[in-house]
Amino acid sequence: MQLQPHFLFNTLNSIMVLIRQQPDLASRMVARLSEFLRLTLDSAGMQEVPLRRELEFLDRYLHIERIRFGDRLQFEQHVDPYLLDALVPNLILQPLVENAIRHGVSKRRGPALITVSAERSNGSLTIHVRDNGAGLSSRAGSVINEGIGLQNTRQRLHHLYGNAFAFSLESLPEGGVDVVLTLPFHNPSI
Repeated sequence: MQLQPHFLFNTLNSIMVLIRQQPDLASRMVARLSEFLRLTLDSAGMQEVPLRRELEFLDRYLHIERIRFGDRLQFEQHVDPYLLDALVPNLILQPLVENAIRHGVSKRRGPALITVSAERSNGSLTIHVRDNGAGLSSRAGSVINEGIGLQNTRQRLHHLYGNAFAFSLESLPEGGVDVVLTLPFHNPSI
């Protein structure tokens, strides 16, 4: 549940560049970073939060990244309103989207699209985080080398749900990666 130093370094570096060139934009970026860090601190210690809160947190993060990447970074969200109160692990989406940006968006020329969607099926909540980057290695029999972030995510999910979760990365035929996260559906308001 630590913020990636890579993200903070890039954000602070972008702010330094903008201070001289576009001070108003630098000021907006500092304000967005402050909101993002405040939400992080406000939810410290919480194991699960409503999906609505997780998406708000992700929105703050994406505001910062959009300042860095401009129109190149596009984001779509497809979540039915009745799923917004479902409980999900705190700060689970931001690292997945950050991975998509780091390994997909930043290496892609032209517009990059990240899509987050959620659906309920058979007592489970399935969340997809998709990007249109290069995808995973397409060599037959190749093993996906999960970094520390993905390993930590898998360990957190196991700690919270035992074996009652699924977490996978799939290369998409049209290019990009689909991270699929399936959790037990818990909604305290139902």
